[in-house]
Amino acid sequence: MEKLEKLLEWGGWKKDAALLAASGAALALSLAGASPFPFDAAWAAIILCGIPILLEAFIGLVTRFDIKADVLVSLALIASVAIGETFAAGEVAFIMQLGALLEDLTVFKARAGIERLVRLTPRTARVVSGTEERVVSAQDVRVGDIVRVLPGETVPVDGVIVSGKTSIDQSVMTGESMPVDKTEGDEVASGTVNQFGAFEFRAARVGEDSSIQRMIRLVQSADAGKAKIVRLADRWATWIVIAALTAAAATWLVTGEIIRAVTILVVFCPCALVLATPTAIMAAIGNASHHGLLVREGDALERLAGVKTVAFDKTGTLTCGTPRVAAVESVSPELSREELYRLAACAEKRSEHPLGKAVVRCFREESGSVPEPDRFEMIPGRGVCASAGRRAVLAGNEALLSERGAAPGPELLAAAQRYLDEGCTVIYLAVDGRAAGLAALSDTLRSDAAETVDGLRRAGVQPVLLTGDHENAARRIAAQTGISDVRADCLPEDKLAFIDAHRAGGVCMVGDGINDAPALRLATVGIAMGGVGSDIAVDAADAALVNDDIRELPHLFRLSRRMMRTIRWNLTFSMALNFIAVALAAAGILNPVFGALVHNAGSVFVIAHSALLLRWKARPQ
Repeated sequence: MEKLEKLLEWGGWKKDAALLAASGAALALSLAGASPFPFDAAWAAIILCGIPILLEAFIGLVTRFDIKADVLVSLALIASVAIGETFAAGEVAFIMQLGALLEDLTVFKARAGIERLVRLTPRTARVVSGTEERVVSAQDVRVGDIVRVLPGETVPVDGVIVSGKTSIDQSVMTGESMPVDKTEGDEVASGTVNQFGAFEFRAARVGEDSSIQRMIRLVQSADAGKAKIVRLADRWATWIVIAALTAAAATWLVTGEIIRAVTILVVFCPCALVLATPTAIMAAIGNASHHGLLVREGDALERLAGVKTVAFDKTGTLTCGTPRVAAVESVSPELSREELYRLAACAEKRSEHPLGKAVVRCFREESGSVPEPDRFEMIPGRGVCASAGRRAVLAGNEALLSERGAAPGPELLAAAQRYLDEGCTVIYLAVDGRAAGLAALSDTLRSDAAETVDGLRRAGVQPVLLTGDHENAARRIAAQTGISDVRADCLPEDKLAFIDAHRAGGVCMVGDGINDAPALRLATVGIAMGGVGSDIAVDAADAALVNDDIRELPHLFRLSRRMMRTIRWNLTFSMALNFIAVALAAAGILNPVFGALVHNAGSVFVIAHSALLLRWKARPQ
């Protein structure tokens, strides 16, 4: 049986298209009566298109007793050939394979997300024993080993820092837009990236227990647990087969004419039913592509039509994912806000820290060039110390200012707390040994985020904010966008649990980071940010916003529902036409050839009606 199944693997949709082209040419020759062969050219279509259908039907019945649309088509093919109606048999086989090709085109994709995660996994680790450092495979690290990580390297396993200070980019695991300062006693996770100072940590979770390996298993389990849409024709195939056989048998018994029974089998073939879904899906996918939406899953739009909840990641999805200076505040009467901002930008000009770079970038956008510091010192896990125009400047966290004798006073701490409550990150500033003020940085909201959320709500979808960022930052963004349901401090497992809990009612996940990949995979429909999003997130999703234009999301939801209405109209028309054709066939008015032509008129209507979706656009509400 495995050998028979292998015979059905035609080598991809390009080869199928070539065979269909040859079959179509053969049918044209047969209809014109100009066959170059010593036999009817329709046999070429029967062999090229019909044999795979017969094999598929046989395998399904014998191995799984699974009645699909192929069973009825096989009966019609065999009956037509038996009474010499080869053109009708070839035409039916051709139409059915055309529908299969369209389905293959809609679901054709390449999945590389899990492979990318595997490549992301660190391969080596620096294990320290006394004064000796050995580079070993990350898989050979044992619990309790002391591991050293240099600037720019990826943390190989999970553990707790025992010496050193640094900043860690944790976006791979939490989606946080800002790097997190780490010192002795803090935990680090595998797959995260060390930004600055070297540090040593004690391994706590290694091998399959490490964070990055758990992420890989989450994506794999999400893929296995995702429901697959069954083709509409196959869903109703059992009843169609029963109805067709009953009608054909009854007609034969009453009239005694086998040709009428065969004609009923031919016109009852669900060609239009097979074409109803893939043609509408392909047209809708073409429409979506014009709006900057790349739909990678063939049945994603069919699933999207039933979605009631859409969960947004925050960083890089509703926000731009890039820190910006939200405010600079001076508490020193000797320094204006502008002068303090200039000194902070000068101090941070040589910094490699993302927050320091953000200060420099934003100052340039506001005021122009940034002066060079006379002296610069990077202090991992604390900040920077620099001289700018004869003035000593400290820029960093509260601990840096306290250690250098410039501890922030109550006024500065109160101002900082206000910004922290709004979800900002604060850089404390000291000038000439005295606390002078602060710079507050935050991730900026996309200009179209609130409009998008409102559009989705008017489309009947409930938005939810699902983020690994802190509560304050999440609440601030939710308030600005109008989202009332907020879930903060979410790990990948937490996002996956939320998606799993809401899958029964239909849930869409919109995200951009690697940490979103499991949720994107498990969701009824996953939509990734194609521009700023990671390749792994895009690979895990069913669709991607090519230009990160989230304003198109409401259109996509409405398009999916319009597509389903189109499919239902297609089905209604084609089935009505089939029943009329059955009545005409039973009355002896149609023979198999004309019956096939009449019933395939339904297929032409389906294709034309579906094509209207290409230019469809929802009216403004």
